[in-house]
Amino acid sequence: MSGIPQLHGIPTQNRAKSGFKVKSAERTKNRVSGEANGARGGFYIRFGKRIFDIIGALLALVIAGPILLLCAAVVRLESRGPVFFRQWRVGQNGRPFQVFKLRTMIQGADKQGLKITAKGDPRITRVGRFLRKTKMDELPQLFNVLRDEMSLVGPRPEVPEYTLKYTLAERKVLDVKPGITGPASLAHINEEQLLAGRTDKEHFYVSTIMRRKLQIDLAYCHEHSFLKDLKYVLLTGGALFMPFRVKSMKTTTRIAGETTGLGTRT
Repeated sequence: MSGIPQLHGIPTQNRAKSGFKVKSAERTKNRVSGEANGARGGFYIRFGKRIFDIIGALLALVIAGPILLLCAAVVRLESRGPVFFRQWRVGQNGRPFQVFKLRTMIQGADKQGLKITAKGDPRITRVGRFLRKTKMDELPQLFNVLRDEMSLVGPRPEVPEYTLKYTLAERKVLDVKPGITGPASLAHINEEQLLAGRTDKEHFYVSTIMRRKLQIDLAYCHEHSFLKDLKYVLLTGGALFMPFRVKSMKTTTRIAGETTGLGTRT
């Protein structure tokens, strides 16, 4: 890796203007607003969610550990390069961290094209296509959860280049820990297909798809609870292991786009 991204080198005063440093007054406001949601919600947000993350991540690693090891071996045998791919993302309160994934693309692919990928991207390996379709490439992020960098459920973390494009209101998603899955991830489970037919992939992603996801994520940030997090974890399992769920999630994507009023599907 080339080191911590440019975000980490932004002067403190500029980082605050960009929304990457939560001011003391804002933290106080968020804390008061969290307390106003009630004792039950406050306990889950402060303590319960972390307990849920640790227990859930450990259970997932015990169950999916053999699958992860098998996938890692296949990745290593198929093509040159490391088994794991690491990429800088922006986490809670604007702190950069490295997200872990199983490598699904040729070595050095992140330096050969866009930061986003679409279905049919020539950089994706044969094994990588399967891993991305089944979302098994995301399994290493369970270690990000145990490291307290991510949560099981939350907004997906973006690369610094895209996070800098957030509006002031959209930066509120940085108040919470990013997640492996969530309502926006489920609504856009076919994101690579949406991008495949576009000639302006990056512009379409930033101007339309990312805005849709942020709208959904902002709604989640205001109302997340144990039952909702459990629901999203179960829905994710259903979408991955039951084919008919994928069709349902595609329908959800259309509904999400219509609800937010931001762009249309291709």
